[in-house]
Amino acid sequence: MNRIFNFNAGPAVLPLEVLEEVQNELINYKNSGMSILEMSHRSSLYETINVEAENDIKELLGLDDEYCVLFMGGGASTQFSMVPLNFLSKEATAGYIITSTFSEKAVQEAEKIGKTQILFSSKEHRFNRVPRPEEIVIDQDLAYVHLTGNNTIEGTEFFAYPQTGKVPLIADLSSDILSKPIEAKRFSLIYAGAQKNIGPGGVTVIIARKSFLAGRSTSLPTMLNYEVHMDNNSLYNTPPVFGVYIIAKVVKWLKNQGGLIQILNKNKEKAQIIYNVIDDLPEFYQGYADVSSRSLMNITFGLPNENLEKKFVEEAEHQGMVGLQGHRSVGGLRASIYNAMTLDGCSALASFMKDFYLNNR
Repeated sequence: MNRIFNFNAGPAVLPLEVLEEVQNELINYKNSGMSILEMSHRSSLYETINVEAENDIKELLGLDDEYCVLFMGGGASTQFSMVPLNFLSKEATAGYIITSTFSEKAVQEAEKIGKTQILFSSKEHRFNRVPRPEEIVIDQDLAYVHLTGNNTIEGTEFFAYPQTGKVPLIADLSSDILSKPIEAKRFSLIYAGAQKNIGPGGVTVIIARKSFLAGRSTSLPTMLNYEVHMDNNSLYNTPPVFGVYIIAKVVKWLKNQGGLIQILNKNKEKAQIIYNVIDDLPEFYQGYADVSSRSLMNITFGLPNENLEKKFVEEAEHQGMVGLQGHRSVGGLRASIYNAMTLDGCSALASFMKDFYLNNR
């Protein structure tokens, strides 16, 4: 099998063990005589997958039955609208922390629905850092505070979240979900597009305090009402069955790795291998993010000119490393090294970076 090192930002690399298990089960799942791709979401086999995925995610995050896990379609971008539709009344104001292109999109959607307040923005510095907790001053009358945990395009990440008091904290954790331990009970709602770190495209994971979802307005469109999905255990309509099935396997894989503390240690080790090259050769590899905010998931950097960056991407592909071009909106280079990226992959990239420097300085 000729596997490459996949540094794409999403859809992204999945654990090889999971892919092999899916391959083995694809035609005849659990001796049912059919594929999971053909199976009714009302079947007992699928309902077991749904329940186990929810329970395993809560176990990894240290959550109890005060919380639920929902599986929905529409991507995290749908949540940009769904959050204010559910929690931002006409009389209230929502607070947004702007640290990326995606958090800016989130507030733009909220502004279509109600009033917003920008609590912090690093836009004037090209989103090169996240705020320190003490930089965020929160009005206790806010409907909620929203942040983006890891900024995929810019390569920055929260490692300390702001204290919000009685104000509900909501986070888009699309690209760092289940990559490290967090104080999950500090959040009223977490949402994440699965395709970056824990599954394939097409599934959005919602982790929420049940009491926060209860009591939604009946005037909300049914499919945009969190309470409807909670009351129906993600089965009000047909969920992304195959995607949830893969998430369930990835989550068990994470548990088998030793849980989120072990995953964090591995992620730190992987990232440091690449950051060391950037730090050792600053005249050639120009790190994008402020050192205090460097992401463990998305490493962003540039070269002295665009021609060299294009050459870097092309030569890396020839050596079996793909997905290293930066996001189209900012350019440069980016290595996405989510949970399933191996230490060997990061070492191979670091070695290539050293050689590329020697051949192009």
